[in-house]
Amino acid sequence: MKISIIIPALHEGEQINDALNSLKAAASGIPYEVIVADGDPAGSTIRQIDDARVITLTAPKGRARQMNAGAARASGEILLFLHADTHLPHNVFFKIMASLSDGRFIGGAFDLGIRNGRWIFKVIGRCASWKHRLTRVPYGDQAIFMLCHYFEKMGGFPDIPLMEDVELMKRVKRQRGRIIILPETAMTSSRKWKQDGVAFTIVRNWMIQTLYLLGLPAQRLVKYYYKQQ
Repeated sequence: MKISIIIPALHEGEQINDALNSLKAAASGIPYEVIVADGDPAGSTIRQIDDARVITLTAPKGRARQMNAGAARASGEILLFLHADTHLPHNVFFKIMASLSDGRFIGGAFDLGIRNGRWIFKVIGRCASWKHRLTRVPYGDQAIFMLCHYFEKMGGFPDIPLMEDVELMKRVKRQRGRIIILPETAMTSSRKWKQDGVAFTIVRNWMIQTLYLLGLPAQRLVKYYYKQQ
């Protein structure tokens, strides 16, 4: 089985090569392909990529649209959706394939870690991991992976500007699909918390998630998540 890594990116030129280099340790020799879908029509991120083997494309801005565009180009049996500021654990491709090999699970994700030494970020990561293990609704920064044929069956990510990961997982649960949360930790950047403030970010994220689950559409919530639109 081959894994296709799909990275949606927007103005990520400074760190895209670090993200790509981290995949080598995660793969440990297992074949994979990488597709970077740039939401900037000028391709500012993909112009910075050093590895000629990476498949690059531009797509309409929006994480869901970019990931769907990348998935359409993928040739792997497993799709892994990776944020440009998230690094995978070492030697996990084998564990991904093993977890999907017997038909019990159709996809999964990892525990969440945040690349920052402050204690508050360790607490945030641990609480998030406990929550997602309980709900089985992981978020995109946990590096969601899924069998390609099942992803296509679900119709891909819904074309909404926010909470596309939650909506996809809700569809999976309605179809009684089972996902696994692997105990290894995907390490994401702390930049959003540092930029907007830790307390503000925690409260804002909690409120957005709650309001979405209560039925408020993502199109109305997105303005509260991004300061600049």
